[in-house]
Amino acid sequence: MASLKLSLYVDSSWESKKLNCTVKALNFTDSKCWVPSFLGGGAFVVSPFCNLKHIRVSRLETEELETSELSLDGDGIDGYEGELGNESFVTERPNLGRDSQKGKLNVWRRFRRVKKVPKDSNYRSSFRLKDRKNGMEENSRIVFDVNSDENVIDSQNGADFVDENIRSDSSLDQCNAILKELERGDDGKALSFSRWMRKNGKLKQNVTAYNLILRVLGRRGDWDGAEGMIKEMSMESGCKLTYQVFNTLIYACHKKGLVELGAKWFHMMLENGVQPNIATFGMLMALYQKGWHVEEAEFAFSMMRNLKIMCQSAYSSMLTIYTRMRLYDKAEEIIGFLRKDEVILNLENWLVLLNAYCQQGKLLQAEQVLASMNEAGFSPNIVAYNTLITGYGKISNMRDAQRLFGDLKRVGVEPDETTYRSMIEGWGRADNYEEANRYYAELKRLGHQPNSSNLYTMLNLQVKHGDKEDVVRTIEEMMHTGGEKSTILGILLQAYEKLELIHEVPSILRGSLYDHVLRNQISCSSLVMAYVKYSMIDDALKVLREKQWKDALFEDNLYHLLICSCKDFGHPENAVKVFTCMPKSDKPNLHIICTMIDIYSTNNNFAEAEKLYLMLKNSNVKLDTITFSVVVRMYMKSGALEEACSVLDDMEKQKNIVPDTYLLRDMLRIYQRCDKKDKLADLYYKLVKRGVIWDQEMYSCVINCCARALPVDELSRLFDEMLKRGFLPNAVTFNVMLDVYGKSRLFKRAREVFSMAKKCGLADVISYNTLIAAYGRSKDFKNMSSTVKKMHFNGFSVSLEAYNCMLDAYGKEGQMEKFRNVLERLKESGHSSDHYTYNIMINIYGELGWIEEVSDVLAELKESGSIGPDLCSYNTLIKAYGIAGMVERAVDLVKEMRKNGIEPDRITYTNLINALRKNDKFLEAVKWSLWMKQIGL
Repeated sequence: MASLKLSLYVDSSWESKKLNCTVKALNFTDSKCWVPSFLGGGAFVVSPFCNLKHIRVSRLETEELETSELSLDGDGIDGYEGELGNESFVTERPNLGRDSQKGKLNVWRRFRRVKKVPKDSNYRSSFRLKDRKNGMEENSRIVFDVNSDENVIDSQNGADFVDENIRSDSSLDQCNAILKELERGDDGKALSFSRWMRKNGKLKQNVTAYNLILRVLGRRGDWDGAEGMIKEMSMESGCKLTYQVFNTLIYACHKKGLVELGAKWFHMMLENGVQPNIATFGMLMALYQKGWHVEEAEFAFSMMRNLKIMCQSAYSSMLTIYTRMRLYDKAEEIIGFLRKDEVILNLENWLVLLNAYCQQGKLLQAEQVLASMNEAGFSPNIVAYNTLITGYGKISNMRDAQRLFGDLKRVGVEPDETTYRSMIEGWGRADNYEEANRYYAELKRLGHQPNSSNLYTMLNLQVKHGDKEDVVRTIEEMMHTGGEKSTILGILLQAYEKLELIHEVPSILRGSLYDHVLRNQISCSSLVMAYVKYSMIDDALKVLREKQWKDALFEDNLYHLLICSCKDFGHPENAVKVFTCMPKSDKPNLHIICTMIDIYSTNNNFAEAEKLYLMLKNSNVKLDTITFSVVVRMYMKSGALEEACSVLDDMEKQKNIVPDTYLLRDMLRIYQRCDKKDKLADLYYKLVKRGVIWDQEMYSCVINCCARALPVDELSRLFDEMLKRGFLPNAVTFNVMLDVYGKSRLFKRAREVFSMAKKCGLADVISYNTLIAAYGRSKDFKNMSSTVKKMHFNGFSVSLEAYNCMLDAYGKEGQMEKFRNVLERLKESGHSSDHYTYNIMINIYGELGWIEEVSDVLAELKESGSIGPDLCSYNTLIKAYGIAGMVERAVDLVKEMRKNGIEPDRITYTNLINALRKNDKFLEAVKWSLWMKQIGL
């Protein structure tokens, strides 16, 4: 979008004149003409704003500020030039003459000069001699030294100022003239001289001097000094504060773009009862437009309308701010104010209004504004046409954009470079490579340079349409125009990545751009990351091999990033390939090795993962918490729990390792599965002392893992604490607490936990089984049977585990009738007996010495085929045969175990030795006992 800065003036002079003009003004009230806007809001009916009236320009009372900043794309142009380019504009009178009257004297600019005394000593002596002859005493000459401590105010130069015209009794006009000259040339001398003036009483009621001093302070950015000067004016020097005083400071803020400070002086102006003028609002609104400060702009604009001050540029600024901020409804309100306040639109207003509609995509209304603008007497304007062409291009309506382009010659306006650029962008959005290329060629033929947006558009079109050679030429042109090579590479990658054609980049990337990639580590990393994303590992590794930059730390980080990216993109094999091709280093990179251990573990390649861990362990690299976590998790996944415990022992030896929450949970699970109750208890009490943040997961994990390692009172306290903190236990935690309370015969607490689980909908088959087993172990057959019935009543089929619990309870109590009834119900239920069922039957029959029943169960177990006797089965059989006095059969079972690949354990040999002793086979018992010691059992 093109930007235009306009200076519009009303013809005026010292004497008021009648204004004769052929321009036809428009009003938003009568004629049927639709008004457009990119800004939102509805359409308005446009008509002449009232007939142009004769106006009078007062010599001192009225100030017009028609120089403003206009940016059709929302960006302001720095600085007020013309009137505002001269700082005297804000304190004296604005230039209201038209540019067309170039030979006319600007009556508002005062001829500022000081009559200087000739430096000829004879000439000066003749005046002093003349004074003496006339009986007048010669006043002492005043030498003003800016270096003296008495006179200096932040002076940064060391020159002496000497003027024989200045005396302590000099007039204010003389002092002001000198101050004005110093203000123009040297800020330090001006401030020093103002100090002298204050000391000699020359600042009393001297508003002109204060304005000059404030101008210097504003340029120097001494805002505290300026504020103090304003207080001095009103409280000590008896000066009346006027808009010129504050305009001086607001202008300084406007030049520097200091929005907040400008707002501060404006509010101070209002607090001191000083009424702003047109210049005030013009500068403020332009300043707010630069900083896009909506609230301050709204306040100043509202104040301007309340004071009945009409500043055309303020309307433009407010409309531009709302347009840029996409506050389209509020923009429509400003358009309504233009109509209500009967503002006579200048060229800037028309262009801003046109841009407002175009930004919102209301091109029909925008064309009506263009027509109304022409009816108002404004000649066809290239900026207006460019705005409309750009607007049509943004919505890809190139038919109307082409029509407007053709209208330019009809109305006698030549297209400029912005016109061609807009056409290129429009055809690019319409994905018409042929037309965009035609306007691109014409733009260059006319001697204009395409901007970065044009080049980007052409590059995208060429990539999409497969024109590789043109892509190369466009890249070279982008570099020739001074484009940053890293930016060009980013644009190129983005264009090919958008079409998923990254595989074509290696054939495009050549010459100086590829050399830049090899020399610049940032560009190199961007390219290889793009290659890795699309699994172009060979191309990425080729670039890394050919790179010319040297930065070991950056290179390690880059390889780590590539490996992590391969993992995240779901290609661990690519990560392995990148890792394999890494440069060898004496000191392994901890982060890279850690990541690779995790990747190998994910692929179940535990041998390679362990190899990397052992390499780290044997090096001088100290492992961190993350590495220990990854290694522990690797051993957990592989089932090597003892090795995981060994890693945890190594971790405890490093004093600086503080396990995080995830590692702590893994430690609890490992110690539980390895039945390391002491480790579990120690870790639990460390957690309590360390002040670890306990969340729901941590409570559940500790309770589930430490149930057999902690006293029941501590577990009960921890469970109650979990409930008090509002954490809901999961089903596993409920069942663990049921088991804990059941084994401790705390049936009241067990029933409370069971009832709580039922209310939460978390009571499952395991809950019933746990409660049934607890009652069975306590020989509470009544509650056991009742729980079985409730289980069936609540929709759960009686599980095999429940039957096993009842069989075990009735069998151990010798209630064989109920034992047989349960066994019969088990067979009728359709459940297949498991090892636990067979082992219970063998154990019960063996204890009773029912060897025939034991043999029947063993035969049935062997015939089942799917399971067969396990270690526990053999141990139970050996015990049963010992009780029955069948020692030889017991010894044969040990041999059978070994034959079936089942290694006897300590219980096996203990049962065998006890069987031998009971049957007076003491010598054999001693032999087996010595064998146990020999094998370390």
